[in-house]
Amino acid sequence: MVLKLHILAQVALWGLLAGSGLLIGAVVAVTLYGRFSHRIIAATMGFGGGVLIAVLSIQLMESAYDDGGPIAATTGFLLGATAFSTINWRLAQNGARHRNRCGECVEQPSETEHKGSGLAIAVGAVLDGIPESVVIGLSLLAGENIGLGLVAGFFLSNVPQGLSSASGMKKAGRSSKYIFSLWTGILLISGMAAAAGYLLLGTANSAIPATILAFAAGGVLAMLAESMIPEAFADAQPFTGLITVVGFLVAFLIIRIPA
Repeated sequence: MVLKLHILAQVALWGLLAGSGLLIGAVVAVTLYGRFSHRIIAATMGFGGGVLIAVLSIQLMESAYDDGGPIAATTGFLLGATAFSTINWRLAQNGARHRNRCGECVEQPSETEHKGSGLAIAVGAVLDGIPESVVIGLSLLAGENIGLGLVAGFFLSNVPQGLSSASGMKKAGRSSKYIFSLWTGILLISGMAAAAGYLLLGTANSAIPATILAFAAGGVLAMLAESMIPEAFADAQPFTGLITVVGFLVAFLIIRIPA
């Protein structure tokens, strides 16, 4: 029991570490508000997108396929993407469509323009982060060591998300208190979600965690396509594609080079 609590605390801390990139990005955005142009933010989003592509393709789907086979990996992947896109579509109807936009190219709605959009944006931000946290919990099942490349990849991709989204929130007139409260809350939820992923699936057969892993990968890819890529490539600077490739390469090397 003591050992399990120790592992749960460890998983939660890794989840907090990965999610802390969101809060760091938000703090930078609010503290230095107005000093980052859309092109700079778009470049960071492109880099973060490349990181996520590497993490989900090299680590998540590969692990899901190896542990659960093609059926579990395919089923989970498609269900995850479907679930994210469906929920994201509903949230978009309530003002959260542009929650990860910095506001210079496409503005987030203010509460006056779209009542309830602040709550929808908060729920959407949680939706974006939960799959990553659950994956971290799954990576410690059966006593396995945490994948440092996984945590580093999620951290690196979260910083630009927090930077862009918080910049857009600030431009839409939301207070610094709201922004910091939102991302601090999501950070805590990230830790709890990581622990929950380990606790709830720790005794399941290998096909179930593999399906959940693929489900998370599908959700992350759908989020990338619907949320990060539009910001990265809207009125983007030259070589944004190259920046995305560099992000992929950095994550690839972190994952593949032995510690």
